[in-house]
Amino acid sequence: MAAFILFGLFFVLLLLRVPIAVALAASSILTILSSYGFSSLDLVADIMYTSVSKFTLLSIPFFIIAGVIMEYAGISKRLIHFADVCVGHRKSGIILVTVLTAIFFAAISGSGPATVAAIGGILIPALVKNGFKKESAAALLSSSGSIGIIIPPSIALIVFAVVAGDTINVSIGRLFIAGIIPGLLLGTAFILAAMYVRSKNLKEKASLPKDDVAAIEVSATREKASPNEIFKAFYEAIWGLLIPFIILGGIYGGVFTPTEAAVVAVFYGLIVGLVIYRELKLSDIKKIIIDSSVQTAVVMFIVSSASIFAYLITTEQIAMQISDSLLGITSNKYIILLLVNVILLIAGAFMDAISAYYIFIPILLPIMMVLEVDPTVFGIFMTVNLAIGLFTPPVGVNLYVACGLANVSINKISKAIIPFVVASIIVLILITYIPSITTFLPDLLGIK
Repeated sequence: MAAFILFGLFFVLLLLRVPIAVALAASSILTILSSYGFSSLDLVADIMYTSVSKFTLLSIPFFIIAGVIMEYAGISKRLIHFADVCVGHRKSGIILVTVLTAIFFAAISGSGPATVAAIGGILIPALVKNGFKKESAAALLSSSGSIGIIIPPSIALIVFAVVAGDTINVSIGRLFIAGIIPGLLLGTAFILAAMYVRSKNLKEKASLPKDDVAAIEVSATREKASPNEIFKAFYEAIWGLLIPFIILGGIYGGVFTPTEAAVVAVFYGLIVGLVIYRELKLSDIKKIIIDSSVQTAVVMFIVSSASIFAYLITTEQIAMQISDSLLGITSNKYIILLLVNVILLIAGAFMDAISAYYIFIPILLPIMMVLEVDPTVFGIFMTVNLAIGLFTPPVGVNLYVACGLANVSINKISKAIIPFVVASIIVLILITYIPSITTFLPDLLGIK
């Protein structure tokens, strides 16, 4: 009965388009009331407070602040310029510029929507001038921005480690390094998909109405940059390029913890913005704090609401029942992994990564342990599933950010995103069934 009330109310509220944090909290509280009565409401406050008062989660607001500072400091446009100077002269060079910049900025912000917002305003018009329809350009940005939750430092991977920590210890440092190769694979897949899309757009040009033809006017290919131009662009972008190395180098060098690394990133961003680039003004600090506070509040509200949901899944033995049922369908490891991926792909299309972690980790992690799947591998392929959800209708956050920047409808971009979804699913299958793709780098570096 508890499972019926919990999941039934949750899905009803989702269908009614209630915000997911409210849906999680409301369904959980009503389930507690029906099972334990009004005297148990004190439990709700205890669970919500405990869930957000963990030291590891303190890194989330600081990484969010760091990402906002980097945007205001002008780092994104310098990264774009550097990538353009290096590969912009090549055929379809703008595609390489877009994906490479997304990867670099992902390593700074750790957030998919933040990556799209920071680089989309510059790159969408450039993509349109180089043969893309507006919706195709927005689709490439949406998909490339999803790499932000896979490439370290990743807020999503931090939350995964925290939630999974109730069952088995998972190192944030190992997850960070494990996300590098899958993130680069996704980037490569998006480049190949974008080349196909651009070629298709250009072939359709002759048969399009005049208004659409104007929208995909192809610009001339730029000349190859001289060594001096490359050095100058590199010199200007170096302070942004150093951020991932400082953060990861400090963590794995034992200088600071992931939480402390987030604080270091904030101060580094302030120094770069105020002293080196001088594009960040003291008057911007208020805006940065407001933007960061709103983003942090949203994340923490989801965390606290989802924690009640996860508590009920565990204490009411709902997780055990679902796990037993799934294992009862088949004992074939590969079929179970396929079913898990299908479940997560569907979930990612309707909810954010943090909510999905709290709902599905208590259910799926015990299954992975029975199948002897490395928790790090599970963490990465689960995160890749949810990254795909960032640019999958109907709730893909990256899609809505890109729609606003490109001024296109969600219907148009939903069709344009299909090649990128297909490409990312191919990578997902590789990551799921070839675990060495994920474990190779952390094992090579001896990170446990």
